[in-house]
Amino acid sequence: MPTSVLIADDSEFMRNLLREILEGEFEIVGEAENGVEAVDLYGEHSPDIVMMDIVMPIRNGIEATTEITEEHPDANVIMCTSVGQEEKMKAAIKAGAEGYITKPFQKPNVLEAINDAVPA
Repeated sequence: MPTSVLIADDSEFMRNLLREILEGEFEIVGEAENGVEAVDLYGEHSPDIVMMDIVMPIRNGIEATTEITEEHPDANVIMCTSVGQEEKMKAAIKAGAEGYITKPFQKPNVLEAINDAVPA
């Protein structure tokens, strides 16, 4: 069974980019535009991995990650961040994120982050 992935990013461009990188090797079970949707979709689909943008409306990626990992301690969340957000990354790791990738995404980095978080 392919690894299931939930994509959470308020940018449609970024969601499309991630979907293109992941399609074929992974099953995309949902796409969220904000942290509230991400938490709801996680509960609905229990994906193997969440690609979580940090900066999102309503509830940001760190808040959403905290909520997901409190309820599902074995959740695998990979934070997606822009260069220069190191402080936010520390908060994200504290919230339970497994790792992170920086934008602009490159396929090898994305796949490496997922493979690190979810051992084959």
